Amino acid sequence: MRDQTTSLLCRRRAVLKGALALAPWLISPARAQDDPTSAPPQRGDRLVFLTGPKKGAPIRIEDLTLGGPQVQAYPADPNGVVRDGTRLNLVILVRVGSDGLSEETRERSADGVVAYSGVCTHQACPVNMWSSDLKAFVCSCHGSTYDPKNGAEVLAGPAPRHLAALPLKSENGLLTVAGGFTGRVGMQSNG
Repeated sequence: MRDQTTSLLCRRRAVLKGALALAPWLISPARAQDDPTSAPPQRGDRLVFLTGPKKGAPIRIEDLTLGGPQVQAYPADPNGVVRDGTRLNLVILVRVGSDGLSEETRERSADGVVAYSGVCTHQACPVNMWSSDLKAFVCSCHGSTYDPKNGAEVLAGPAPRHLAALPLKSENGLLTVAGGFTGRVGMQSNG
């Protein structure tokens, strides 16, 4: 009996450690009000490069290669404040063109560019890989694969639902946010 109790306590500790590891991904609404870097994407925000030689620079349509791969980005307010205070604001963009887009995806796109949350709906890992064969987003943790042309529908893997979309518009080729995420970002709790 004592071994079972010890085993149960060890499992509970492991679960709590895992939950605490996700804590930086979670931002309370109060913190988002006090810290503009933690606020979710807002209408009129520009999308800026997360990494690379153009890190922090606004993304233009011509910066994206037709057919992928995706680019990781964060929203930035009109004053240039980058909303990188929470990983829940991670955005992935890809220029897929207009052929083969579902009607819903077409309505949220800007000149063939689509944007989605870059946080996997399975375990909240970053969706930071691209399948050239499938022309699809891939989560680097457990391989969930999402179709950018059809609302980031799950094509394969353990993810329980599609990625939340981020509506876009183009202002002379500059990509800006046209509205908030269309659904819940990240993993769904069972509570």
